[in-house]
Amino acid sequence: MSKSLVNKILITIGFLFLYRMLAYVPVPGVDASVIASFFDKHNSDALGLFNMFSGNAVKRLSIISLGIMPYITASIIMELLAATFPNLAQMKKERDGMVKYMQIIRYATIAITLVQAIGVSVGLQSLNGPHGTSAILVDHTTFVTLAAISMLAGTMLLMWIGEQITQNGIGNGISLIIFAGIVSAIPSAIGKTVSMVNTGAMSFLTVIAIIALIVVTIGIIIYVELGERRIPVTYAKKTIMQNQNKRVMNYIPVKVNLSGVIPVIFASAILMFPMTLLSSSTNPYVQKIADILHPGGYVFNILDFAFVVFFAFFYASITFNAKDIADNLKRQGGFIPGIRTGEATKEFLNEVASRLTVTGALYLGLVAVVPFVIIKAMGVPFFFGGTAVLIVVQVALDTMRRIEAQIYMSKYETLSAVGL
Repeated sequence: MSKSLVNKILITIGFLFLYRMLAYVPVPGVDASVIASFFDKHNSDALGLFNMFSGNAVKRLSIISLGIMPYITASIIMELLAATFPNLAQMKKERDGMVKYMQIIRYATIAITLVQAIGVSVGLQSLNGPHGTSAILVDHTTFVTLAAISMLAGTMLLMWIGEQITQNGIGNGISLIIFAGIVSAIPSAIGKTVSMVNTGAMSFLTVIAIIALIVVTIGIIIYVELGERRIPVTYAKKTIMQNQNKRVMNYIPVKVNLSGVIPVIFASAILMFPMTLLSSSTNPYVQKIADILHPGGYVFNILDFAFVVFFAFFYASITFNAKDIADNLKRQGGFIPGIRTGEATKEFLNEVASRLTVTGALYLGLVAVVPFVIIKAMGVPFFFGGTAVLIVVQVALDTMRRIEAQIYMSKYETLSAVGL
């Protein structure tokens, strides 16, 4: 393993460690015990979902309680706007324009974070502990101000950490932050399960069934994620002679899941944004709406499935550019057997990608919903569903691929240095 790769891995680990340390820095002016007791009663609802993605930062009401979700929500809004307005889409393609595009996302993140932070801090004013103690230890106006500023600072720090990991470390920084948050909750979930088995609250057969479900889900995810359709490509004899000392790829790999883990993260962000605001309200009508959107209910799972499928198609249409692939093939003297070059190749590739995306979108939606429904039916008192497993496995696979790519790159550089 090369020194540069080791440095990137250490940088990634260092920033993730910093992220986990921030989860223990509380917002000023709150009674952490009251917050913790409140979340102990809501492990399996919307707040449990939100707490899982934050790595228990919400339960401690840390400065990163809102997590990276405001940034993801802002990114979703910008992606939708870019798909609607051609000028914004053109901005993304230009180097200077991309800088402006990312700046707009950061400003939108600030606005979304402030709205959520104020909503949470106002909702906490009516929260009391088991003995009637208030969750807020300072004046309400002062607390709202402190909470908004500290949570905004925490979200901005997370956004900066994610960008630093992407640029200087290994893997996608935002995905790794969510990955670290989910993985950090696994030990406590295991400890809680063991204690429930010891006290007789959960049978040993139920634990075996949960483990079997997780193993099967992981197996399905790995199988589908590694699946691809290889479209054969033939090159002209002249092109082959010119590249006889180079490797010319004779197929185009099209993944079954073209959109990766992004649709699941986007769907979770979209659902958690209103749930964060609704859960902080004491209005009975608003609470009824929050109950309808409870993660264990049919409405939540239907919406989750629909959002995952929608974003799978949406993001696949952005990431897979059939026109660029067709133009590159024509430029390099390659063609798909039986398909004319140019527009016909583009249409053929779009048709293949659309068929695969149908399968990939249904797979993502079912994996995100079905395991959670089964685990809830077993009476498990904590939130752990297919969404968490899907994110963890996909991010792990993506990070492994990037590490392998870095290893191969260092090998090629070594061989070039010695003249081989």
